[in-house]
Parts: sequence; C-alpha cells; structure tokens
Amino acid sequence: MPDSPGRRRPSAPAMLPVTLPVTLIALVLSGLAAGCGGSSGPTTLTVLAPSSLKEVFGEVGTAYGQMHPDVRVRFDFGAMPEMTDRLSGQDPGDVLVTGDAASMDEAADHLTDHRRTVAHNSLTIAVGPGNPRRIRELRDLARPGLRVVVGAESVPVGRYTRQVLTKAALTVRWSSKEISARAVLDRVRAGEADAGIVYITDLRSAGVAASSVPIPADLNVTAAYPAATVEGGDHEEAADAFVSWLTTPAAQKLFDKYG
Repeated sequence: MPDSPGRRRPSAPAMLPVTLPVTLIALVLSGLAAGCGGSSGPTTLTVLAPSSLKEVFGEVGTAYGQMHPDVRVRFDFGAMPEMTDRLSGQDPGDVLVTGDAASMDEAADHLTDHRRTVAHNSLTIAVGPGNPRRIRELRDLARPGLRVVVGAESVPVGRYTRQVLTKAALTVRWSSKEISARAVLDRVRAGEADAGIVYITDLRSAGVAASSVPIPADLNVTAAYPAATVEGGDHEEAADAFVSWLTTPAAQKLFDKYG
C-alpha cells in the first residue's frame, strides 16, 4: 500500500566506524608486502684474509658473485693477528683464510671443522727498483751494512722466512720485523730497507715499485693457505659452500694466475 503523506519511511541502520588495532594493521601490511615478492637481497659473506691474497681475491669474489648472484662476498684484508683477534669480537666475519696452518690452529676454537687448503705461495727477495745494492742471491742478505726487513716470528711470512734461512744455514741481521709481508714490502718500496723477504704475490702487486731476486726452489718453501667457516655465524651454510668452491678448478685457475 502506498505511503500516506503523514508517514515517514524508517531510516537504514547507521554504520558504526570500526577501529582496528595498530599492530593488526601492521601485520596485514607486512603480509601484503611479502606476498608481492619482497626480498631482503643477496646474502653477504664477510671473508677475513691476509693482505698477500688481496689481488687474487678481488677476481675470486667477482667470479663467485657471477656464478652465485644470491651471494655477495666482501673481503677484509689485514695482518693475521688483526684478523684472528676479530673472531672474538662483535664482527667475526663468516670465513677465515690464514697464511699458514699454525695461524688457523690458533683460531680453531672459533671455527667449524669445515676447513680446506685453498691456495699456495712461495717467497722471494724484494729489493728497490733496479736493485741498487746489487743483491744477487739469498746469501747476499748476510752482507754487513745491508738493511734487511723480515716478518715477525708471530706471523706466517716470518715463520716461512725463518724456514728458508734455516735451510740455507744463513744468519741474517735484520733491521726491522714487521707484522705482514705487505708491511715488509712497503719498507723496501719507501727506501727504508735495502731488501726484504716477501710472498711472490706481494711483489707482483708492486709493479715497477720494487724488483725481485728469486730464492732457489731447494731453499724456498711452499706457503699453504687454509680457509675455514667461522662457527656461529649468520650464514654458515653459505660460508661452507664458498670455502668448498675455493678448491674447484675455476677458483684454482685464478689462484694459479697470481701464484
């Protein structure tokens, strides 16, 4: 029946505003973002390594990143005491590479059992450009008045140097002991030393800033570089994969190029 002029149609029920808790809104929004394919980006591995591997690891990191785009490798280089001290600090890294087995053994409490020998090196005599002191062989380092710099006994290059001198039955009076092979080379390059015993890889990186006097194979040593995963890191699985990859033919080809 049609409405009479005096009657009013009942109004629709009023819609009351609904207030959602802020935390619920945040959860909903974060869920939507995840559903839209949000990503935290590639995993970043921090590798602590000696300075003598700086050049080759530059290529190694690039090659690994190309093969594993979900992983970014960042290298921190320095003297071994500095690298091993970091393992007990706030930023221990994910992988440790050392210049010899003794350094790795000293850090064993902070490492997993995933340990591999990944590179080799040998020693040479660094002299100033053009070899101004006319050093021809290892025995010349014992000449009076010659300023010879070596690595300290507490670091790998120092231990290897003493092995070479022992093989040669040679006593050398050095003017300074440094914490790394790179520090030894820097002394020679700066003219603060006439000669120093360093890794071949260090001397190659110096270019024309230093010359080399080879050490005979029968007196030389083979420096072995072990790598291991840092225990308790955020990316142990990715670190294990990287350490294993360092022993593959692709990685070894790069190490051979520099060593």
